[in-house]
Amino acid sequence: MTSAPMPRARGHALPFAHDALTQVELTHIEKRVENWIRFGHEAQEQILDRRRRVFSFHPGSVFAFVRWAANDFGTIASRIDILRAVAPGEPCQTMPFVRPGGEILLRVAGWPKVQQVLRHIDAVEEAGIDACSVAHDHWWHVGNRLNAGEQPRAYTMARHRAWLRRQVIVP
Repeated sequence: MTSAPMPRARGHALPFAHDALTQVELTHIEKRVENWIRFGHEAQEQILDRRRRVFSFHPGSVFAFVRWAANDFGTIASRIDILRAVAPGEPCQTMPFVRPGGEILLRVAGWPKVQQVLRHIDAVEEAGIDACSVAHDHWWHVGNRLNAGEQPRAYTMARHRAWLRRQVIVP
């Protein structure tokens, strides 16, 4: 006896992804939990209470989400993720505090590596480039190099112009 093939699900990639915006919950409890956005152009901000707020991003937006947590003995977790907000129905990776999730362009854990990424972002911005518009493959490169214990290449204005031209040719 053979069974009929299962019908394919239609609609959103995740059952709870109803809104077109990607929401990131930020928490700040002094010396315990600090989640913040390092860069990104938020579409909305909602203040929940003194310690929590939600930033929302349009599909396609790129943002850096930093998470840090400590206990009585010191830092227990620190990480930075650079994500691209996804459209409803688009596949994505899930992660804490981000609904429905996003495309991960960079994922680094451990304070020394997080600091290196933050310095890299500073260098990009000092070069006059909006970190949100950096080539996605450059963020992949940075994450892969740091996770392998190597130094990433600098992101130059020439590389950025090439990325912008590629966006015009290959949408």
